[in-house]
Amino acid sequence: YTASGIGPTAANPSAPAGAPERYVDFPGGTLPPGVTLTEAQAINALKAIGENLKAQGLTHRDVISMRAYLSNPPGADVADFAGWNRAYRQFYANTDLVTGKVVDVPLGSAPPAKPMLVNPARPARVTIEIENLPVNGWLVEVEVVAAFRRH
Repeated sequence: YTASGIGPTAANPSAPAGAPERYVDFPGGTLPPGVTLTEAQAINALKAIGENLKAQGLTHRDVISMRAYLSNPPGADVADFAGWNRAYRQFYANTDLVTGKVVDVPLGSAPPAKPMLVNPARPARVTIEIENLPVNGWLVEVEVVAAFRRH
């Protein structure tokens, strides 16, 4: 399964069209402490990917490759790689390879806690900073490749 061009959904109708805040799906469009716009959009996009995977009979655990494109948040000189990585860890690579136990991960500046989705998968991945994305307000776009399991 290959999905490309998945970005965050417009989940905050109170924000203007084309604004990065439009793609924040936390209640009321309010970011939790320390959560960046990139982190919030990445969580939104990774949830959307999960729904697409589910429709194909797959899960985040089946993802074998991922490519993320990040655009600079308004007023920033560089893309928010730290925010992307925090969001990524909410869905991937959040179990200890030796013990299999869940590894707590941070959300914004909150103390590390149980991830949104426990998943040992560690897909091959690359993250690229680009000048802009195809939808006004997007800071994140993700491509994934997932493999169907043999029965």
